[in-house]
Formats: sequence, structure tokens, C-alpha cells
Amino acid sequence: MNTQTTAQNALEDIKVSLKLKLATLWTSLMFLLIYLDYFHLYMPSKIEDILKGRVFEFDITKVFLLAALSLVTIPALMIFLSVALPAKVNRWANIITAAVNIPFILFNLAGEAWIHMVFGAVVEVVLLCLIIRYAWKWPRIETWATSV
Repeated sequence: MNTQTTAQNALEDIKVSLKLKLATLWTSLMFLLIYLDYFHLYMPSKIEDILKGRVFEFDITKVFLLAALSLVTIPALMIFLSVALPAKVNRWANIITAAVNIPFILFNLAGEAWIHMVFGAVVEVVLLCLIIRYAWKWPRIETWATSV
């Protein structure tokens, strides 16, 4: 009996570090934030409102623009910080930043919320919940205390 073994081309499942997973989740969130703001411009009368100096209920001022930039700067920086920070600080930075961002995402649904905005907010909240979950379950190493 002739038994032949053939090599199969199984796919290698490469283990991705937790830090990289968190950074990619923050990157995905940033893409959605940017695209939702962009698609907002296609809604009727939004460009006219912007040209009149208004967004939702707010006047477009230097302070408004600084506040808006500050709100998106933090998740944008989390892309880098998720990779660069040491584990203990990283874990809490991700949990706190993601949790604080959820109300801001939901606030964007105030007023006139079209289905694309609701869908985007749901996906963004899911991404933030994944960030919280991954950071909360950060792997730990066992350390053995030795007594002399």
C-alpha cells in the first residue's frame, strides 16, 4: 500500500498584539468620524447653514472650532498612544477615553438624525465598546512573590 502525505496550504493565523488591535479600532473610529462629518455636508441646507456660521444650534466661532478639534484630537492621538504607552497606563487611557467618547457620539444624534447617522453612531459605539472590552481584559502575567 502506497501512503502519500501531501502538504496542505493552511493559512497561518498570526497573533496580533493587543496594542495593535486597540490602535486599529481607534483608526476605524476616526475614519467613521471623518466620513460621517463629510456625509453630513450632503444633507439639505447644511452647507447654507455653515455659510451662515451655524452648526446645529451653535455659532461657528474660534472657540467652537477649537472645541470640535479637541474632541477629535483625543481619539486621533489614541491611535499612537495605544501602541506607545506602557500597559498599565495604556489600559486605563483606553477605557477612560473610549467611555468618555460614547456620550459625544450619541450627542451627534440630537436634532435631525438621518439613518446614516444612526448607523454610524451604532458602529462607533460598538467600536468604543470593543476598545473598552479589550483594554479591560488586558492579559496579565503571573508574578511569584518570594519570601526569604
